[in-house]
Amino acid sequence: MRAGICDMVAVARIINATLVIPELDKGSFWQDSSNFSDVFDEEHFINALANDVRIVKRLPKEFSFFNKAVKHFRSWSGVEYYQEEIAPLWQEYNVIRAAKSDSRLANNNLPPDIQKLRCRVHYDALRFAPHIEAMGELLVERMRSYGPYIALHLRYEKDMLAFSGCTYGLTTAEADELTAIRESTPYWKVKEINSTEQRAKGLCPLTPKEVGIFLEALGYPPSTPIYIAAGEIYGGDHKMAELASRFPTLIRKEKLAHAELTPFMSHATQMAALDYIVSVESNVFVPSYSGNMARAVEGHRRYLGHRKTIIPDRKALVSLFNKIDRGQLRDSKRLSAIITEIHKKRQGSPRKRKGPISGTRGRERFRTEEAFYTNPLPDCLCQNGSSYNPVEHRSTGLNTTTAQILLDGNMEKSI
Repeated sequence: MRAGICDMVAVARIINATLVIPELDKGSFWQDSSNFSDVFDEEHFINALANDVRIVKRLPKEFSFFNKAVKHFRSWSGVEYYQEEIAPLWQEYNVIRAAKSDSRLANNNLPPDIQKLRCRVHYDALRFAPHIEAMGELLVERMRSYGPYIALHLRYEKDMLAFSGCTYGLTTAEADELTAIRESTPYWKVKEINSTEQRAKGLCPLTPKEVGIFLEALGYPPSTPIYIAAGEIYGGDHKMAELASRFPTLIRKEKLAHAELTPFMSHATQMAALDYIVSVESNVFVPSYSGNMARAVEGHRRYLGHRKTIIPDRKALVSLFNKIDRGQLRDSKRLSAIITEIHKKRQGSPRKRKGPISGTRGRERFRTEEAFYTNPLPDCLCQNGSSYNPVEHRSTGLNTTTAQILLDGNMEKSI
């Protein structure tokens, strides 16, 4: 969601358009009825970008009678595409509606002013609505009362498992339920997935048990407080049991707030926003899967000073966990040394954004690049000696996205 909003602001700037406040998708898996103003501070968003792009809350009535174009912008496109293929549409249409907003703008090789605009939107203009900010701050304060804590983005929820086709450790009935969900969800295009191959490639979220082994191998003591940044875990307490046996202090927002969470409970997007706040402010952030929210939190923590963020090498870990399952490796000091060595350079230290994987060609090259919002260095950060500092930071700019939330951005021609 957040990346899509930021990119639509940049696209509006490129093609000289007025941006209509984006509509949030209400037909996603979780059926959240939240509007933009329920999640973000709408007035701040408009005012913070007033010198960059004109933004209006809704399409003016007089424009409802004008010609409209619904356009699927090409993924990972540069300025030339928007100037040469999209901007000419103004000759025939007064309103252009972006059918999708995710990954519509290239990660690299854009003009510096466009990259800096994306930074301003992401880290300043997209401030959460006041009621979300206030509750998020309260959760952080209460979480810190337990001491330094890990925020674990545990993407072991029904939607993610169904979408990814990952059924390792599940019963046949559970696997069948997830398959049925995937096959009946029209906007999930891939239906046939080999779960074993998916896991071996590192494309599955770590299970709660695997996360427990991972954190223990890294040397975290059993007394470490862990905030569970997630919705309902598939399989409930039964699936969480082995993680809880290694780290008993597992804390969810429901434990921290109780009745105060009531206004948020029926809004998955707003609940995810609270998890985002607690994750950004944690001492250590660990995602079990590299989804949209995990990448946004990682990038945000880099922007705020490269706060410790441990990104599990899932492919390497699965190979080790399989050896444990086969009795070829024990949960021991040797395992700890191997895992620690693998993750020495996966903890959020400063580095430039990674380019495409060697050997990839065509548009696949863009797909393999590290996302702009995962690592905003150097575009959003100025180098000062051997360190990097934010270009500008006036707010936490917190995020509310889960893997399946999409956004529609309406744009009207400048008037």
